[in-house]
Formats: sequence, C-alpha cells, structure tokens
Amino acid sequence: MLSKVILQANIDKVETYFNRADKIVIVTHVSPDGDALGSSLGLYHFLSGQGKDVRVIVPNAFPDFLRWMPGAKDIVRYDKYSDFADKLIAEADVICCLDFNALSRIDAMAESVKAAEGRKVMIDHHLNPEPFCRVTISHPEISSTSELIFRLICRMGCFDDITREGAECIYTGMMTDTGGFTYNSNDRQIYFIIGELLSKGIDKDEIYRNVFNTYSEGRLRLMGYVLYEKMQVFPQFRAALIWLTKEEQGKFHYVKGDTEGFVNMPLQMKGICFSVFLREDTEKQMIKVSLRSVGAFPCNKVAAEFFNGGGHLNASGGELYGTMDEAIALFKQALVKYESLLLKN
Repeated sequence: MLSKVILQANIDKVETYFNRADKIVIVTHVSPDGDALGSSLGLYHFLSGQGKDVRVIVPNAFPDFLRWMPGAKDIVRYDKYSDFADKLIAEADVICCLDFNALSRIDAMAESVKAAEGRKVMIDHHLNPEPFCRVTISHPEISSTSELIFRLICRMGCFDDITREGAECIYTGMMTDTGGFTYNSNDRQIYFIIGELLSKGIDKDEIYRNVFNTYSEGRLRLMGYVLYEKMQVFPQFRAALIWLTKEEQGKFHYVKGDTEGFVNMPLQMKGICFSVFLREDTEKQMIKVSLRSVGAFPCNKVAAEFFNGGGHLNASGGELYGTMDEAIALFKQALVKYESLLLKN
C-alpha cells in the first residue's frame, strides 16, 4: 500500500476542480524532459478518459527520443503556436502546472498563465514553490512529478482508469528523473508503483530502449568527443567538468536532447562524486548548467549559490548569463568552497 503523501484537502479540491471542469490545460517547463512530459501526458490520458477536453502545452521543443510517447503528437508548442495556445489557456477551467514551481520556468507562457482566470493547480517535486496556484501539491521528497500524478489518481480512487498509454508515460517520467532508477530512488514505494504500472501491460524494457537506445550517429560521435577532448577531471576534489560551445555542437549536427545524460558519465569513474556539464545554449545567450552527485554531496546547493538554479540533492540544474570562461571559473570556485564536503562524501 502507498502512504498518503498528498494532503486529503488538496486531493478533494483537485477532484472537485476536475469534476466541474470542461476544458483543462496542462503546462510544463521550458525544454521539457522525461518527467515533464511523462507527468503531463500521464495526466492527459487520465483526464481524456474522464471525458474532459484536455490539451498539453509546452514552451518549446522537446527531445526526439521522447516523441514516441503516446499523446506526444498532440502537444502544442507555445513557441510555434502562441496565439492558439493563449486562447486555450484563457478558456481553460483548470490549468495544471506540472514539474515546475515558478512562472519563470515556463518562459514566454508565464504572462498568459498568470493572467488566466482558470483555477490553477501545481503538482511538482522541486524546492520552494512560488504561490501562484490555488492548490499547491509540492513534495520534494518524492522522486518525480510523474510519481505524484500516479499517487493523485490513485488517491481519487481512479487507479482502474489509468490506461496502458497513461502508465507508459508515468513510468517514463519516473525512469528518466531517477537516471534509470540509479539516484533518488531508494524508496521502496517506487517499486510498488512500478509493479502497479506493469499490471497495466506496459513493457518497461521497450520503454528503456525507446528512451536510451534511439540516439543518432551525431550524438554518439559527440559523446566520444566530449569524453576525449572536453572532460576535465579534478581528482583532488573528487569532481569532473564537461563543457561544450555552440560551435562544437554545430560540428556534430546537435539537436535538442543530444547531450541528455552527458553529465552522468563522469560519475562512472571510481572516486568521482560530483559532475557538472556546461553547455552554451543554441537559442539564447546563456550557459545551461547540469549538476549531478552521488552520496550526500548537495549539488543543489552549488546550483543555487553559483548558477541561479536548484533542484534535488543529487540532480540539479541552473543557468548563467555570461561567458563559458566565467562559468568554468564559478565551477572552480565552487570546488574550493565545498572541498570539505566533497572529500567527506
């Protein structure tokens, strides 16, 4: 049995909102990842099965290796169809804000969502949620927003209404946000949920192949280049750094998602407990920062203090509006400041 993580009062409010709504919009964060899409599409399939008019809107493109997900072809991209998306948001009775905790995380969509009169519900697992929703379901201790969607549906007494397609999406979100269940995944209830999703007929091995074994030749060659040319190891700090410029990405015909998982690679080395990946964004003048750690080292604190970000203990992100040299310098400053924790971990 699952523990009752979500407050009953929030369950009751969300259930009432859903029952009274005709039109529901689901929005998630910029550059959607597996959990953003998994939770959004998992909820989309459930609500569609309840006879609701549901649309999923994302700020911009998502990785090619997630396009197989059931319902992905119906997702509305705000950067391509902003007028249509604004109309959907304005007319929605309920707006579900999934896998983000601040309006800034949805980029150009923020003003439209903020101005909308529909009841807003946040379902998220990141720290320090901002108060822009009527109902906030925020549980940083939970491994993924997709897991929270499963818990919400079950607490509403609707487990039987989860379809195979919805279960595939929820499982994908849980799998990707834990690195294939290699971090933030020691809670035994995660595996109870996996068992329940398997009862819906999902093929978890095929899902893994769809996500991790469909990479392009360019991605594999870029991976080799990164490991040979662009990885710097700092054994005295038990840390490693990878960085990529726009020019380097262009040489390998980079498409969104091609560097997914690169930040995890240095952690395969013995003795390394902290890894950072810096990438010049191909669309904006900024540096995207990914941070990963193992054990008790708090990479989310580094993200917040040095890279305007945050996240979870072992998996965090941030950004820097500056040069690559400045970002590398900040990384080195962080190593010095957190040396004692790095060596103790």
